[in-house]
Amino acid sequence: MFVLRNVSKLIFGSSTQEALIELPQGQLYLVRPLSPKGYSELIFKDSAIRIRRTNQDFQYQLVVQRVFEEGEAELLAEEEGDDAAIDALASEKDEKTFLLDEALHLRVEIRQDGDKVLAWKDLSGDTGDIYQFVCDPSVSPNQVQQFVRVSHECQYERKFRKPHTTATAHDLQQFEVQEEEPIPPASPIHSPTLARSIESVDEMFFKANTANSAAKREPATMPEQEIDVPELTGPSADSPPEALEIYAAVPAELHLFDPQPGHFAMVDDAVVTTVTEVGKWEYWLQIESKEKAWLGTPVVADFNPVFDFEYLSFVFNHFSADGTAKSWLLRFRDQPTLEKFQHAIMQAIWEKMNETKWAKIQEKEREYVLDSFADLNMKDAPLEDLEEEEEEEEEEEEEQDDDAPRDEEYDTDEDEDSTFPRNADGEVNSQLAVGYKHDRSFVVRGSKIGVFKHTPNNRLEFSTNISKVTTPSGKLMNPKKVMLHSEDRDLILQNEIDPNKLYRMDLEYGKVVDEWKVHDDIPVVTFAPENKFAQMTSEQTFLGVSNNALFRVDPRLSGQKLVDSEMKQYASKNDFSALATTEKGYIAVASNKGDIRLFDRLGIRAKSQLPALGDPIIGMDVSADGRWILGTTRNYILLIDAQQKSGKNEGKLGFEKGFGADSKPHPRRLALTPEHVAQFYHETGKTVSFTPAKFNTGEGTEETSIITATGPYIIEWNLKRILRGTKEAYKIKRYEEEVKADDFKFGSDKNVIVALPNEVNMVAKQSLRKPTRESIVGDVRLSGGRRASGRIGTRDSGRYKLGKDDIVDSPY
Repeated sequence: MFVLRNVSKLIFGSSTQEALIELPQGQLYLVRPLSPKGYSELIFKDSAIRIRRTNQDFQYQLVVQRVFEEGEAELLAEEEGDDAAIDALASEKDEKTFLLDEALHLRVEIRQDGDKVLAWKDLSGDTGDIYQFVCDPSVSPNQVQQFVRVSHECQYERKFRKPHTTATAHDLQQFEVQEEEPIPPASPIHSPTLARSIESVDEMFFKANTANSAAKREPATMPEQEIDVPELTGPSADSPPEALEIYAAVPAELHLFDPQPGHFAMVDDAVVTTVTEVGKWEYWLQIESKEKAWLGTPVVADFNPVFDFEYLSFVFNHFSADGTAKSWLLRFRDQPTLEKFQHAIMQAIWEKMNETKWAKIQEKEREYVLDSFADLNMKDAPLEDLEEEEEEEEEEEEEQDDDAPRDEEYDTDEDEDSTFPRNADGEVNSQLAVGYKHDRSFVVRGSKIGVFKHTPNNRLEFSTNISKVTTPSGKLMNPKKVMLHSEDRDLILQNEIDPNKLYRMDLEYGKVVDEWKVHDDIPVVTFAPENKFAQMTSEQTFLGVSNNALFRVDPRLSGQKLVDSEMKQYASKNDFSALATTEKGYIAVASNKGDIRLFDRLGIRAKSQLPALGDPIIGMDVSADGRWILGTTRNYILLIDAQQKSGKNEGKLGFEKGFGADSKPHPRRLALTPEHVAQFYHETGKTVSFTPAKFNTGEGTEETSIITATGPYIIEWNLKRILRGTKEAYKIKRYEEEVKADDFKFGSDKNVIVALPNEVNMVAKQSLRKPTRESIVGDVRLSGGRRASGRIGTRDSGRYKLGKDDIVDSPY
């Protein structure tokens, strides 16, 4: 379909100008990341790149030549004559030539999406300008690597004036460009006509480069998008608070999320965004151009800030005085500008949360805080890892297909509806406890507890209902927290109105039989098993924390149940909020300040303390071996490697030996991409608010997945893909209602138990999907792809609705 015009011998002259190697198809771009001329220019929509000899010894050219559609050259020749055609081909508009010298810094990058990109400096352009040849998908990675190999040989010959056959592998290595920064995307991300699609993070930048070879590529310029920009004048924009100190003032582009097509569209290509201190622990973000003040908002964690370092962007939600809410995106011109802005935002949020000046904390702690956000810029995984990942996904799909229905007949009998009106008591499901020893799950709903059996075919079956939970004295109670205990025979409860006491429910009898006063002066904030699998045994003791103390609870003691000799109490209010234990009984304790302490046993000082990022930690989990720590905040999850990598304690866990000053771990911050944050908000009207994240768990089971939820979405992160550096290592599933609680079935990473306000479901992990606009709006397939023998799942506004066999409509 596309051919080179057959006139090369008339232009190139003698055979000494032969092509040594060629990549037959791709697109040529000129990318100017720092130039006011425009970010990107598509030079040749269809072209070929080759290395050819010149008439001089040891001199070679890198040549990119336009490829014409079949018949186009002949048409030009007919219109203008053969000489005109030859002149045109030789002209600047149909061919680009470059002397192949090491100064070009020719390099290659194979991206996660499969794009193969050759890049080299524009030596006659501005600083940072580069040419990019984006290969057609039909070009193999081996062809590209061979092309680069030949280029190294040619550069060697030019530099040393002798044949490349005299060069060793080490000699050629000097021409491999070691760049810290990845090749910037070729799409025009600074074009005023930018429109960012929700379908994929990569799509906005790479869509022009990844079209199927059967459909030829279109120019990278995108059509201008019409978008309704709200008027945000008023006190929040036109009358910002007086600045006491300016933390950052940097140029940016301003984009607004348009939910209907599902993308960000530019509204102003030249704004100044300023972060200032405006009062005691009060901070302000102001965005304005020469023409108008776009918006102003307090800097708080609740505006759901999300950084995307790869694409130089920052997304946040803004709530105006009239109650309307918009999702905005700021895009910065380069990495240093984004880092300056990010530092200012993080400093403002951290100072507000901790009521302490940023300068007062140690430099290493500041680095730890900033590292957690820098990790968002995950590198592309190696090609072999991507191939392995694709194989894993194919295996998952095959497993799902094996479970898929072979019979499309459904029983639509709906006579078995609950005999109790769903919301007669106004209560909804609130908490979930998944059994370790026995296949049971327990769901708290007001003063009731529903018991659900796990069936052999991985479904839930309603077993019984504990209709009234009362204290031993007969007073009705609504359990605030619950924990299975002593081989799943007991359920430990906490009454919302009395934090100093805990209660033991005998699950065989379905009633509370013991009331334990932990301590007169020490309220229990939360509690956890003695070790990761203590619930599998008859172990009686367990752990608890108050605002400033970590202790053991022993129900066998007379009087108060707190073990005084095994309590670590702090003089200051640390505001502890969550804890978790390992299989060996190591302890991780987190706080509302955001710091994490690691203990190897009770009653002593923490072996390690990881600095606070500024956001309260609402949930903790630890892998059985203590290697991985999960800390959940409202809008991101921290994944921390507790194993020390260097120094005298190399190989030890932070639970066992303290981290050195220079060896604190670099936390991975798991967050949703900016597009998904915006689309979630549009679909639900709520910002991200994660439920406590958990690993899959089981004796002798390796942790492979992380599960959490926000609003109506279940979200699963794949641990292996996180560690590879995959950009979107998570999958989602949408329900019609908000997910109240979730956890893996014990001993498996294949099934997740989900508590909705009025329903309980065991969902196959394979039914989760990659986050696209369609899966965010709603998945209409039944859970796990299984056939429903009861009521068929229905569709409502494109959202997932459970069928009768997919859920248990709890009649309590």
